[in-house]
Amino acid sequence: MAEEKHKQKLGVALVGLGEYSTGQLAPALQETNHCYLAGIVTGSPGKVDEWKRKYNIANSNVYNYENFDSICDNPDIDIIYIVLPNGLHAEYVVRAAKTGKHIICEKPMAVTVEECDKMIAACKEAGVMLSIGYRLHFEPYNKEMMRLGQQKVFGEIRSLKAYNGMSNTSGWRLDKKLAGGGPLMDVGIYCLQGCRYTTGMEPVAVTAREGNKTDTAKFKEVEETIYWELEFPNGAKADCMSSYTQVANVLRAEAENGWFELSPGYNYDGIQGKTSEGELKFPEVNQQALQMDDFAMAVKENRPTPVPGEMGRQDVKILQAIYKAMETGERVEIS
Repeated sequence: MAEEKHKQKLGVALVGLGEYSTGQLAPALQETNHCYLAGIVTGSPGKVDEWKRKYNIANSNVYNYENFDSICDNPDIDIIYIVLPNGLHAEYVVRAAKTGKHIICEKPMAVTVEECDKMIAACKEAGVMLSIGYRLHFEPYNKEMMRLGQQKVFGEIRSLKAYNGMSNTSGWRLDKKLAGGGPLMDVGIYCLQGCRYTTGMEPVAVTAREGNKTDTAKFKEVEETIYWELEFPNGAKADCMSSYTQVANVLRAEAENGWFELSPGYNYDGIQGKTSEGELKFPEVNQQALQMDDFAMAVKENRPTPVPGEMGRQDVKILQAIYKAMETGERVEIS
């Protein structure tokens, strides 16, 4: 019965069994309708037995980083989900493309625009689809922010506020080579995404400054807090902040005839929203399950994913402009 059910679904292999795969993606794959957890790729042999037992993964569907490329011969695997540190995304997406499997890559897509270009080119050359793990595009409160802003329900947007910060981080996220930067790359990307999809516009310029460091040893290689302001073509400005020591979680838009906001807006669950006309009410969903199911259906139906590599590239381009503005103290135009 389970095998028959799986035949209707696309098999997903998770590459990297860290916190996000363990706590979010693997559980979400128990709730998906169009894909399932078929395989794992890990450099930690000690994790293998537990994953095989917990998720009924066949021994033949377990890989490490050395034999990863042989996944091309495995008919059980249709989609490879790259869940590695940011600095490794480009290498593994290019390798995954050569296996002929479709690919989801966690955000941020990469640490440079040049890496993004290589990833997109590799997928096009191999004829495989590439999607970025932007779960909030499938979450009803954030989808409502898109509708309210892009359809100008409250008129033209005049200003935005997008803050996202947390008070605990460790490991590779503090290593600039692996992370590409600090909280801007990790949680600030949600603020950038939020401003882009709420307005439906692309920012044309940015100014930025680094916040004071409370722990210079811990944040030796990356920023601890960063403040930036995006300018949009219609004159709207977005006040943004991301931090590894300040807790914040809000996406707010002020328009001509009212306002609308999410607070918290970027969490895996518990998102809440309201507008100048009242509270927003939507059902709780499993964002990751909806995200992965949508990609599986895009593959099956041969239609574009709403969160393609090109969207990821645009974010990386803007993130790099924000860092340039922070480092130079100058307004940086985004072409």
